[in-house]
Amino acid sequence: MAHRDVRVKRLRTRAAVFALIVIVGLVIDRVTKLWALASLSGGKHVEIVHNVLSLSLVRNPGASFGLGSGATCFISILAIVACIAMLVAVRRTLSLQWTLALSLAFAGAFGNLIDRAMYAEGFLDGKVIDFINYGWSVGNVADIILAVAGVWFVVLVIFDFPFKPGNVAKSYGTNETGATNATNVSNETNEADETNQLSSVESNE
Repeated sequence: MAHRDVRVKRLRTRAAVFALIVIVGLVIDRVTKLWALASLSGGKHVEIVHNVLSLSLVRNPGASFGLGSGATCFISILAIVACIAMLVAVRRTLSLQWTLALSLAFAGAFGNLIDRAMYAEGFLDGKVIDFINYGWSVGNVADIILAVAGVWFVVLVIFDFPFKPGNVAKSYGTNETGATNATNVSNETNEADETNQLSSVESNE
């Protein structure tokens, strides 16, 4: 019962972390896009760092940073599948690190998916509001969140962060128990041999 209570408490904690990150990410992404629509329409261009970073409004039919502009509907369906998969993964993982990474990825993917649904003329073929111009590409806050999540995933994989650390601990505990039992059996066997030897000596005497 105690183990189940701990598990439920951890699940609630991860759910709260997921909800908080997703809500904050979506709010920031939505607010900045609405600002871009209001302030950068009509071809306005705001230069921040010369030839490096500027703000200009672009309606992107493709994926993050302008990729895949000719496959809007397919990208939207792929985003829906990815969001569902991430929800399942968050439900199954026992790691807070993985929960954080999945939360960021979900917020970024869902943020752009909202645009595809809101501004669609057909089936999920709406264009995403991009306004952060890097010179080589134009993106938005959701794209940045996705990029951070991608880097985080790579770090988790490289440094071998377990998706379910509880299972590792359980496995370790099982191995430790097995080793302890083996040691006890060995000790009992040695004690039995010593007893038999003493009995043999006493019989000979």
